[in-house]
Amino acid sequence: MAVSIVTGGQYGSEGKGKTAFLWARDKDAAAAVRVGGSNSGHTVYGEDNIQYAFRMLPTASLLQGVTAVLPAGAYIDMPVLQKEIRISGISEGRLKVDPNAVIIKEEYKEFEAKNGMGAYIGSTLSGTGAAVAARAMRAKDRPVMRAQDVPELQPYLSDTKAYLRGLLDQGREVVIEGTQGYGLSNYHAEDYPCATSRDTTAAGFLAETGLSPFDVEHVILVIRGFPIRVAGHSGKLESEITWQIVSEESGAKELFEERTTVTDKVGFVGRFAGKIVREAIMVNRPDILVLNHVDYFDYANKNQGQLSSRQLECVRRIEEEIGQKIDFCGNGEMSLIPMRAANG
Repeated sequence: MAVSIVTGGQYGSEGKGKTAFLWARDKDAAAAVRVGGSNSGHTVYGEDNIQYAFRMLPTASLLQGVTAVLPAGAYIDMPVLQKEIRISGISEGRLKVDPNAVIIKEEYKEFEAKNGMGAYIGSTLSGTGAAVAARAMRAKDRPVMRAQDVPELQPYLSDTKAYLRGLLDQGREVVIEGTQGYGLSNYHAEDYPCATSRDTTAAGFLAETGLSPFDVEHVILVIRGFPIRVAGHSGKLESEITWQIVSEESGAKELFEERTTVTDKVGFVGRFAGKIVREAIMVNRPDILVLNHVDYFDYANKNQGQLSSRQLECVRRIEEEIGQKIDFCGNGEMSLIPMRAANG
């Protein structure tokens, strides 16, 4: 057993949370790691069939046998984390927080808002970017606060890299739940500065966790049939269309649209574009490719265990465009269909 990294191949909102939850469940993972900060939200339906939206905890926190890990590379918004601990019901023993994880202060949020980061680059104004900058600056007069400095976190503190190493030495499975998508990487985004504050590749996520490249067994790249970007000046979206068009072409009886978890604003949507995904494949070298929201190709077949001929045609077209086979398709809120079984 080893490490699986779930990463996004477009601009976020690809369904990484759902994918990480299902992968952890099916692989009987011992731990799920959530990297990054509170500037991205992952929505998942728990085994109680209730919808949860997490900005701090990994989605697999809802699985009783899984320990949630916030590693040294995490950026913690305390009110958000405390709320998620309450709603998830996770016990002290099933949450490990690294002492070196950085706390997002209110002054970081105020700084981003004061400097117009929302209008400038479509920032969620969560304070994550300012926290990353403060950590890098190491300024004597403006020191960062780490998890080890927060009394409320004392029961959860653990050397997470040592904890995860121990699990791997026992042959257990670890899932790393990445945030945002490749097109938002601070290093690689074509639309920089319309990007997030961190690298959003599998290698970047692994570095934030403190594990070795030799530990990695699977890199799971998650993409979607109609990519979206957050509302505002967040960067260009190739072949932008409207949610009205997506709804009508899907055959849905009513208009549907997606709101991003953090900002609760309707995201921009566009037709599938292969360029960004081909680049994400080149950089991440995934061995597993997940295509979510195939129900948008044929809404009448949503949540079915097999794909319709119309859905299969769209999947094949995407495979040709990106030059790699799709391994799993998401055909609804909580389903991943192996392509080998997609057409019966």
